[in-house]
Amino acid sequence: MTQNETPYIARKFRFAASMATHPDFRAAAKAHKINFLPENVPILTIPFPGKPGMVFIKQVDGLCYRLSALRCKSVVLGLSGGLDSSLALLVAHAAFSKLKLNKKGICVLSLPGFGTTKHTTDNAKRLVEALGLEMETISIANACRQHLKDIGHDGVTQDVTYENAQARMRTLVLMDRANQIDGIVLGTGDMSEIALGWCTFNGDHMSMFGVNAGVPKTIVREVCEWYAERYGGKVADALRAILDTPISPELLPAKDGEIQQKTEDKIGPYELHDFFLCEYCGFNKSTRSVMAAAKREFANKYDAATIAKWFGVFKRRLFTQAFKRNCMPDGIKIFTLYLGPYNWHIPSDFAAAVPWNYPPIGASKAKGRKGARKAAAE
Repeated sequence: MTQNETPYIARKFRFAASMATHPDFRAAAKAHKINFLPENVPILTIPFPGKPGMVFIKQVDGLCYRLSALRCKSVVLGLSGGLDSSLALLVAHAAFSKLKLNKKGICVLSLPGFGTTKHTTDNAKRLVEALGLEMETISIANACRQHLKDIGHDGVTQDVTYENAQARMRTLVLMDRANQIDGIVLGTGDMSEIALGWCTFNGDHMSMFGVNAGVPKTIVREVCEWYAERYGGKVADALRAILDTPISPELLPAKDGEIQQKTEDKIGPYELHDFFLCEYCGFNKSTRSVMAAAKREFANKYDAATIAKWFGVFKRRLFTQAFKRNCMPDGIKIFTLYLGPYNWHIPSDFAAAVPWNYPPIGASKAKGRKGARKAAAE
């Protein structure tokens, strides 16, 4: 893979010594009299080579270290047939090989719910069989219907309760199965989802060890593509089918067997969010600098209004969903930028102090916070 072929996020991930030096945070801190680190805190720029194989090796080594420390010989993983859970399974498989553990200790569960499609289920089965493992299927549909009935939900209205009940039911099954076999639950959520809070609190948000927590979504895809190319065979065929499937939490019923709930339609393209994550959190750039860089990088793909729209979504979710990151499980730090309570983090209530939607679209001529708010009101 040449430098030009390496994805932007892999080429340019860096680590800012502290978010306390961020321009937007500085302004908010001064306005609300919040004490932060001194102005002269150095910002480290430690390049990461960004090779998919290196990312995978770090993930495997991290899981091996955790299993060895716990003297644990069993893991539990929910396999949806999507990118994240597939990569987590590949990491677990490689870690067990490296530690020379019996692969029967990898407990793979398929937990179909209201929106699970045959396509993703078949993809999961193909991957498991290609790796020489077994998968157990436990439907959560009936358990969720009973739970919704118990709390007075009609079980028909497809609201946030309807969706999140499924995610939390899956976590309940995974945790209890881990207790049964004296193992740990492997979290599958990636860094992009963690940054955006695109997970159900105490649902897929929770695990016992997050193997993908340090890998942005665009890199998850790159690693899966690398693995397919490197190892070939039936594993590659299964991975390519998974790579061709739209990203979806599959919490809403399918229509004619097709996925209706597509993540990027809801929260925006991951390539943009990973760019923002890199520039805003990694490089510690201001809002205007990130916008300018994004316009240059995606000039031939997204217009300025589209970039501004999704950057607004990114900042809003980054700040308002901090409470999820501040109580997340341990994970594997791959890049020097890692989101977590002991690494890059912000207070859960800090969203109220930061103008996360500044400047709003069309407010380029507004001067300062007061001008931006006036433009937003218009």
